[in-house]
Amino acid sequence: MKIGGDVYQKGLSTELIDDIKKILENEKLVIVHGGGDEVTSIAEKLGKPQTFVTSPSGIRSRYTDEETAEIYTMVMAGKINKTMVRWLLSNGINAVGLAGIDASMLRAERKKKLLTIDERNRKRVIEGGYTGKINKANTAIIELLIANCYVPVVAPIALGDECEFLNVDSDRAAAQIAGALKVDKAVFLTDVQGLLVKGEYVKALSMKEAEKLLPRIGSGMDKKVLASIEALKAGAKEAIISSGLIKEPITNALTHKNGTVIIVE
Repeated sequence: MKIGGDVYQKGLSTELIDDIKKILENEKLVIVHGGGDEVTSIAEKLGKPQTFVTSPSGIRSRYTDEETAEIYTMVMAGKINKTMVRWLLSNGINAVGLAGIDASMLRAERKKKLLTIDERNRKRVIEGGYTGKINKANTAIIELLIANCYVPVVAPIALGDECEFLNVDSDRAAAQIAGALKVDKAVFLTDVQGLLVKGEYVKALSMKEAEKLLPRIGSGMDKKVLASIEALKAGAKEAIISSGLIKEPITNALTHKNGTVIIVE
């Protein structure tokens, strides 16, 4: 389950924790979290303005220089991760906080160059900084924790080829972990009901349909749809994008009462 930064910032609710407890009665659970807005807020308080870039396909992401990579790691693996672990522990859930670098869980290739679109819609090539593309998810540590009845809580920080901290997208980190674990369901909890197309929420899509829609999906949701596709291609059986701000958010997603379900066929 991916808990988005919007869900984190708007409050880790009683409804969500009660539903997590309910799910854990019958299922195993791995949590991956986001928190990009929190990173931006703290970075700016530290006097480090944040820069965002847009790819030719329309994907918006944080430009991560070395100092930003350090702040990103501090906030994601420190403040956000431990706040979530404390929240789970305080509600009787035996959680363990990890970052993607732990036990080489997430390995990534550092992007040497980035192709971006500027404000005049012109293509530009810039230095890649400390952003990574995940090329391997090693879930041995997660499986060990699950086998011993712990709930892993993973921060999206990958280890580069030179053992550097790399910023990786949290949705796509969740996708790679879900795929490596061959999960039955990968759930992406966000602050909206699901994928909105032409003013209506889409209940279900095949992976091929999702791929065709991807270029027309707005910023933010595009990453979740892309991550859902990647999770399915990596081995997950089903991906669901749904709201984490409703009653029984996980149960409603798993039973397809809420959200957008994406399957291979």
